[in-house]
Formats: sequence, C-alpha cells, structure tokens
Amino acid sequence: MTGTDGYMAMLRDMPLDDLMARAAALRDEGHGRVQSWSRKIFIPLTQLCRNLCHYCTFSQPPRPGENAYMTREQVLNVARAGQAAGCTEALFTLGDKPELRFRAAREELAALGHESTLSYLAEMAALVRDETGLLPHINAGVMNREEMAALRSVSVSQGLMLESISDRLCQKGGAHYRSPDKEPAARLETIRLAGELRIPFTTGILIGIGETREERIEALEAIRDLHRTYGHIQEVIVQNFRAKPRTVMADAPEPDMDELLWTIAAARIILGPQMNIQAPPNLSAADFPRLMAAGINDWGGVSPVTPDHVNPEAPWPEVERLRMATEAKGRMLVARLPVYPAWALDNDRWQDAAMKGHVMAHADASGFAREDAWSPGIALDARISRPSTLPVDPKIAAIVDRAMEGALLEEEEVTTLFEAREADLEHVCDSADRLREAVMGDTITYVVNRNINYTNICAYKCGFCAFSKGDKAEALRGKPYDLDLEEVIRRVREAWDRGGTEVCLQGGIHPHYTGDTYINLARAVRAAVPQMHIHAFSPLEVMQGAVTLGIPVEDYLRCLKEAGLDTLPGTAAEILDDEVRDLICPDKLNTQQWLDVVETAHRVGFTTTATIMFGHVDTPRHWARHLIRIRDLQRRTSGFTEFVPLPFVHMESPMALRGRARRGPTFREVRLMHAVARLALHPHIRSIQTSWVKLGEEGVKACLQSGANDLGGTLMNESISRAAGTQHGQEMPPAAMEALIRSIGRTPRQRSTAYGQVAQDIHDRGMTAAELAPMVQTPPRKHRRDTDPKKLERFEYAECGFGDHRRSGRHRQGRRRARPALGA
Repeated sequence: MTGTDGYMAMLRDMPLDDLMARAAALRDEGHGRVQSWSRKIFIPLTQLCRNLCHYCTFSQPPRPGENAYMTREQVLNVARAGQAAGCTEALFTLGDKPELRFRAAREELAALGHESTLSYLAEMAALVRDETGLLPHINAGVMNREEMAALRSVSVSQGLMLESISDRLCQKGGAHYRSPDKEPAARLETIRLAGELRIPFTTGILIGIGETREERIEALEAIRDLHRTYGHIQEVIVQNFRAKPRTVMADAPEPDMDELLWTIAAARIILGPQMNIQAPPNLSAADFPRLMAAGINDWGGVSPVTPDHVNPEAPWPEVERLRMATEAKGRMLVARLPVYPAWALDNDRWQDAAMKGHVMAHADASGFAREDAWSPGIALDARISRPSTLPVDPKIAAIVDRAMEGALLEEEEVTTLFEAREADLEHVCDSADRLREAVMGDTITYVVNRNINYTNICAYKCGFCAFSKGDKAEALRGKPYDLDLEEVIRRVREAWDRGGTEVCLQGGIHPHYTGDTYINLARAVRAAVPQMHIHAFSPLEVMQGAVTLGIPVEDYLRCLKEAGLDTLPGTAAEILDDEVRDLICPDKLNTQQWLDVVETAHRVGFTTTATIMFGHVDTPRHWARHLIRIRDLQRRTSGFTEFVPLPFVHMESPMALRGRARRGPTFREVRLMHAVARLALHPHIRSIQTSWVKLGEEGVKACLQSGANDLGGTLMNESISRAAGTQHGQEMPPAAMEALIRSIGRTPRQRSTAYGQVAQDIHDRGMTAAELAPMVQTPPRKHRRDTDPKKLERFEYAECGFGDHRRSGRHRQGRRRARPALGA
C-alpha cells in the first residue's frame, strides 16, 4: 500500500501499539540489535541567519562587541577538546547565508578574507580535519550545486532538515513565515543536488509546528522518493518541536509522546527496514528510551564536550546512561561515524578524494567507528572489560552451536560471527576457547625458529608492504639488501646453536632470482645444518621459481623437496578474495592460483601453514570467504598444520600512508579473527596461532584466551612487521614465551615445526642462548639497466649472492614470460 491516502488509511486505523510493533520489526529486519550514535562536537560557526523561523533560538542578531563568527582559535579549541574526548564528528551548524541580511556579517567575513559564510566554513572544516582528524559534518542550509560541491571536499557528509513539505507554513502566520530558505521546493532541490553530487546526506522532519499528519507523510514520501533515485540519504531525523521562551511560538503546544511515537513508526513503515531513523534523545527527557519501541535505530550525535546549541535547554544524556537505557530495551549501543557504515564502506563512490583517507582512519571493518586508538604494532593497554547486560543473540548462539558440532558454516553465518559485539563477542570468544580446550587441552605450543629474509628487493608493488624495496624505495625503512650465501649459512648455524629447530626462509621476489636460486639455497642450508627444519618459500616464490625454469609447479616442488625443503609457509595469501586482491596486490597471484599452488604442494607431500592478513580494505564478508576457502582445501588435502591470523600493521604501509587503508583491525576484530577461525575451521584445522610481533604480550594473551593455542616462533630476527612499523621486538626468547604462557595459567611446550616433541638438550640450549651476533645486510651490487620494461629484470641490481644463475636460453625465456604466465 503506497501513496499518502493509502498510508493514512492504514496508519489511521491501526492502534498505536500495533503500529509501533510493526515498525520495530522492520527496524530489526534491517539493523538487528544495533542502536548507533555518533560521538561529536558541536561547532556553531555563526548564529546569524537571514531566516526568521518562529520557533528558533539558535538564530541571534549581531551583538555589539561580539564576533559574528567563531574565530579560527575558537574553532580549534573546541575541536581539540573533542579530539581529546575521543570524538570523531565535528558538526558545523550555522544560519543560512547571514551576509545577505547583515552588514556585520559581510564586514567580518571581509576581515577574515572571505566573501561568503560558506567560503569561511570550508576553510574551518579543512582546518578541523587537518589539525585534529575529526570528520566534518556540515549543516549549512539551502545551497546550490557549486556550494555543495565545494563543501564536499572538506566534509564527509552534509545535512538539511526538510522539516515540512507544507507551503502553508511559509505564509503569514506560519512557522516559516519570512524564512525564504524554508520553502519546501528550495529544500527539496538541495537534497536532490546532494544525490547528484554523491553526498551522504541527513534530512528529516520537524513535527508540531502546524503541519498535519498527512503533510508529514507527504514529506516522508518525498524523502523516500529522492533516496530511491540517488541512494544518498543515510539518515532521517524525526524531531519534535520544543517551545522556547522569547520566540513567536513560545506558547504553542508541543507534540506529546504518542504523537512523536506515531510519526516515528510511520517513518519506519514508509522508509523501510534499511533506512537509519533517528529521534534526538535529549528532546524527550526521561522518556527517551520509549523512542526505540517505535522503530528508531540511531540516537544521533551526542557530545561529551559541547551542548546542543540548537536546543540548549535540553542537555544530552550521559553516554553511560544512554548505553544502559539502550541495553535495557534489548539493544546494543554502537558508535558510528558521521558517515554511516554503508556509505563508509563504499568510500570511493561517496567521498571526495581529499576525505577518503580520513574516513578509513576512523572506521572499523564494518564501517562503524573504531572502539579505541589502538592498532596492531602498538603496545596494548590492559583491557578493562565492561560487562554487558544484554543476553546473547539467539542467532549468534545457534551459529556457535553448529560450529562446535563441526558443521560446515556458510558464508553468511561466518560473516555474522565476525560482526559480533558486546555480549555476542564474549560468547563467540568464550565458546572458541572452550573448543580449544576440548581439542587441544591447556598446552600452549611455540617453536624456536629464526626468520631469514634473504632479500628485500622485490619486483612486485603490493600496496600493503613496507618491507620490499625497489630501486627507488629507500624512503621506506631500511635499504635494499641481497644476502650473501655465507651470511645466510652463518645465521642458520647460529640459530641451531641457540636451540633453533627451524629456519623460515622468505624474501622479496628479486627480479634476478630463478628457480635455481631457491633450490640451491635449500641445498646449502641442508648441507650446512642437516638437522635444521627448512620452512621456506611462499606460494608466490614457488610459482616464480617454476615459471623462471619453465617447468610445472608440481615438478618444481618435487625439485625443492629433493633439495631438502621440509614445509612451506602459507603466506602471500593476504585475503583470498579477488575483490580485495585487485586493490592491494593486483599483480600478485590471484586467489585460485594461490589455492592451486598450495593444493599442489599438499599433493606432493608438503604440509603448509595457512595465513590471513586482515584489517586494511577488507570486510567481514571477505574474511568469511577466506576461511571457507581454507577450510574446503583442508578437507580435500589435510595439508594445513595451522592457521595464522596476521593483523595488518599500517604505520609504514604505502597504501595506508596514501590514505587507502584502515589503521589495521580493531582489537575486537583481532579477537574475533582468532575465535571465529577456531569455530569455522573446526575440526579440520586444529591449531590456531597468534602473532606476538603484531599484538605484543597483552594482545596475544587475550587471543590465547579466545581460541588460539600456539604462540608461533621466537623468530630471532623479525623484519617484515618491523618494517611496517610495529613497536614489538625482533625476538621473544623461549624463557619469555614460557613465562607469558604460564601467566595465563596454561602449560608451555616447545614443539617442532610439525608439532612433534623437541629433545631436552635442544630445549636447554634455547633457554641459555647467547646474544645474537650482528647481522650483515649485504647490499646489492649495481647491474646494467635493462631497457625492456616487460622483463622482470627491470631493477638495477646484480645477481643475488648465492645460487646458480645460468643464462641459458631456457632461463631467459622463462623470465621474459614470467608475468604473463602468472595469469595463465
């Protein structure tokens, strides 16, 4: 049933309780239990306005001796206070074009170097963005296309309340009399232009100012129709009129609570389940929790710093009070950004290039606001959990139960687990830990190993990587190097003397390496220390080696096995979904190629690890696809020994420095990755590892209590995460590993790479190991420049310091066609 007459017939005949129940059901269909809000500051740039709305106290005439506009210093002071309080939104509110009415406004703007209020607003929004990182949301009244486009480059969203579609209210005696910017046609045109310009937009209606219920429905239908055309209206506010002293409407009756509830419910029914509908909590005083029953899913902006300058008589509810009231109604309070999740996740479409990075810096993987300032690689403060009063969502509980029983979870189910928060988060993590105990007991394992990254020179330009170097990359941490074979062997022997049982050999894809390079490296390590386990060569290196020799991957893997290779690391996986890979590593192996190489390795007789590198441009749905692809491959081959979540470290990552990635996963997401992996991969992969290099001691403790059972390797040297900016060390000695494990009441056990026992004398060597000798990072030697840009030999570096680089015709041909073959 559509159309004003149809809606009115239904809404008129339906009892309010039934109407609200229907609206709440629609809300739950679209938003589940999430009740969002924005932590904001309020910046009233000017309270001058050319309109004379009969209910408004925000608009003030010029006052002698007072500025008409906030100064730069005043704006920054408010913004910095908001930044210190953890706010993400800077709401700029101001009167409509006051320079058209007031000489004082024109003169002050001229002194500020501007011809218009909107020009000064653009400068202040950019100032707040650049100095504090807060995200500007702009309510600047009726504007034309050029004005809105200019503000789009300094804001993440804009807003204009439609208020009413009634022309009657603009006539003499109406609330909008002598207010030219309140004419419905002008406001609808501004909202329409926002759609054309792809501006995430807030609008809404103001009830109780003389409009009828039919006119409210007409306004909501107009909003709905604009959104259907452009998809840009991210939020609709249903705001109740509050009578204010010293206004024309000071004695006008206010709408009662039933009228407000009726209108909210009508808005939800007209606008549908997906729309974000808000009603300001401060305008309903102690009754504000009742608003949720009518179908709202958002509380709007609530400030811990500034008052509501439009309604200064109505203070914001304290955040904890808001949370308690929300949970008391069975809903979950979740902070958002001024740009809502669906629009934040579609950042390229909805944001100007100047704003994209700022949105990503504040967003989590679901498009909500990050919970805190932590990122992987930064020391984690002691976690103080706030118990939730909410019961566990039955949907979450049912999925967890299926996982515990070993069911094959589907993509939607795994995605749902990754979205868990509050009580649901704790249930997922606690369940994963119980499953870990049932499957693996209370023993936490670790391996004494050494990472040897034999070169950081790489022909690939992965957007996330701060480790690899080309001939122009010395601005990143460290200089290009290409180890001599003697230095590699020295490190292997030193690792064995220090109790190491494994060396992990990986490097960049050096443009002069061939398959012989990796074969001869494995042979040399095997000959130098026969007892050492060689865990080496990512699927990308394997593919590279096979292509340069012009042989099938399976044949090349058999050559590596014969040369002494024991197992392979399942790195270079990143996210096994080409939607993501096309953004972060478009010239690398695609998803199917990675899976094919690893499946071939399993068929040849190698076991491998499986990894995920998450928290950059990916979403929970991508994580779910990744886990399912790993699980399904394991069901075919049983070749994975463990699953290793690797949180993205953003600090020195090229794509993060360019504003094209988030600041790594949030800690909630880190915990969930370990927990959901335990559940979704059960019973096919038994061991879940956590990375102390990325997470530090406090971080891995939490993950070991959320389903993980392995602390990984002592490493001795860690280069890749350090290059990306992590603050954690390059080695965690066995004694420190065991102390950490015992601190959470678990039993430590040193393991081999294959999870076997380690001899006591080897364990003892690790406990009493000497300090590491200084490393020698052999610099590359200059090589003639290759003028063919299509060849892999496009860098200026000489041959690596080891290996057989025969220049046979077969090898030259293999290198020339290496890149095309990767896509074959």
